[in-house]
Amino acid sequence: MHSAGNYQPKLDLKSGKVIGAEALIRWKHPTRGMVSPADFIPLAERTTMLAIVMLVVDYVLWAALMAGTVYFDAWWAKLLSGCAAGFVIGRLFIIGHDACHQSLTPHRGLNKWVGRIAFLPSLTTFSLWDIGHNVVHHGYTNLKNFDFVWAPYTPEEFAALSKWEQLKDRIYRSGWAPGLYYMIEIWWNKMVFPNEKNMPTRRPIFIKDCLLITAFGAAWVAAMVWAALATDQSVPYLLLMGVVVPFFFWVSMIGFVVYVHHTHVDVSWHEERTGWSKASPFVSTTVHLTFPFNIGALMHHIMEHTAHHLDMSIPLYKLKQAQSKLEELLPERIIVQPFSWRWYFQTARDCKLYDFKTDSWTTYDGQVTSPRAMKAPAA
Repeated sequence: MHSAGNYQPKLDLKSGKVIGAEALIRWKHPTRGMVSPADFIPLAERTTMLAIVMLVVDYVLWAALMAGTVYFDAWWAKLLSGCAAGFVIGRLFIIGHDACHQSLTPHRGLNKWVGRIAFLPSLTTFSLWDIGHNVVHHGYTNLKNFDFVWAPYTPEEFAALSKWEQLKDRIYRSGWAPGLYYMIEIWWNKMVFPNEKNMPTRRPIFIKDCLLITAFGAAWVAAMVWAALATDQSVPYLLLMGVVVPFFFWVSMIGFVVYVHHTHVDVSWHEERTGWSKASPFVSTTVHLTFPFNIGALMHHIMEHTAHHLDMSIPLYKLKQAQSKLEELLPERIIVQPFSWRWYFQTARDCKLYDFKTDSWTTYDGQVTSPRAMKAPAA
């Protein structure tokens, strides 16, 4: 199957003259012909009630688990409650992520408020996430010098780094530190009062949203301090179990999720916009990671990620259906990867740097790891 471009004229309504054209990308199925957008339009229908119920349920779960970090005496029960609370923070974040895409409900204003509310426990700044994620990551997925999320160095760039920067990249890409990467490179640098280097655009709403998550974080810490004093528990211990553990579990979860979405030996990065555009990047740069026992549903189907990148308007509660439809229509174009820890750590070993000369992932010592490059004839 290959993609094809059609052009739709743009008219000036006053003069009736053609003033331009917009490109419409279509995929040609070997037996069905051109795949129409009509195949996906019904999947973009949204419902307000379901979105609100999901938000309320996850907030109730989070509050109950946070209470567990206070109520239980055994350290392991507190730890388990804290980790589970972190997982639910991830679920709330995914709801906020959909609201940020305007795909959660049919109402633009409601999406903005629901998104901000859902983002609070993850201490994510809604307006900054909107710019960094919607405009940059989704607008230029895996395009070098545009998309910054888990963007790999080239061998030449890595060689020019300081020893400290090289060590930091080795730690991030070890497979053991996705949470550290996300916490430092995405959350701290880009979500918490970012400087002009990390966010050149300056808007008043950025400051307001940063103040909002700061206030929520302070209230969260204060609530745990009050709970510790009220129940005669150690304040540092309860802050560890009720704040640090949930937050670090959450950043580890989202760091892992974003890493596996776009890191795979079959996924390409692109150096130039022309080649990137021809590669149909919203399909070819994303992985559908599958799990046994329908575990993906516990993460609000965010792992059905190819469909999400193809059409951000598809709500999370229809992503599974959309992904199935996409894989039916474009079977050989979609990267589907069954998850295993063995695969994950092998990917972490294989995908260290990206060499645009061979269009391949490489290890730090220069070993080519992408199958397409290993199969290519020698020049």
